[in-house]
Amino acid sequence: MEEGKEEISFNSYPIDILLVEDNEADIKITLRAFDKAKIKNRFIVVRDGEEALDYIYHRNQYMDKKQFPYPDLILLDIQMPKLNGFGVLEQLKEEEHRKIIPVIMLTSSKNEEEIAKSYRYGAVGFIQKPVSYEAFVKVVDGFNFYWHIINKLPNMEE
Repeated sequence: MEEGKEEISFNSYPIDILLVEDNEADIKITLRAFDKAKIKNRFIVVRDGEEALDYIYHRNQYMDKKQFPYPDLILLDIQMPKLNGFGVLEQLKEEEHRKIIPVIMLTSSKNEEEIAKSYRYGAVGFIQKPVSYEAFVKVVDGFNFYWHIINKLPNMEE
């Protein structure tokens, strides 16, 4: 390596992403956009806030920690049945071990109060779902660049 030049560390391995989304069309678009990206991530999809907490806390059908590993990152919709995204985020951030899991709110909302509330409750990011698929693919490319090249994720193994 040349003097004065640093090599960029690249996490080429996939990260486990828990996608918490109740809208089937949004799930398909999200998975398709990520599938099109150069970096492949592993997705676990749950469809409401209670199921998300079951997965994170290894309850009910998610008790097997080897089959259902802790997510490296959570993409969390705000508006969901049973328990909304803020309820999930609030519970997750109360517990010492799990509060280090990065949570990104993924929503179509443009409400400034929801953005502020997301950060107050401990989210590390807020991605507004673009209307067009092409715009969303660009967002995913930026997401992958940040989470695989720039950022370092915590090890969640107990």
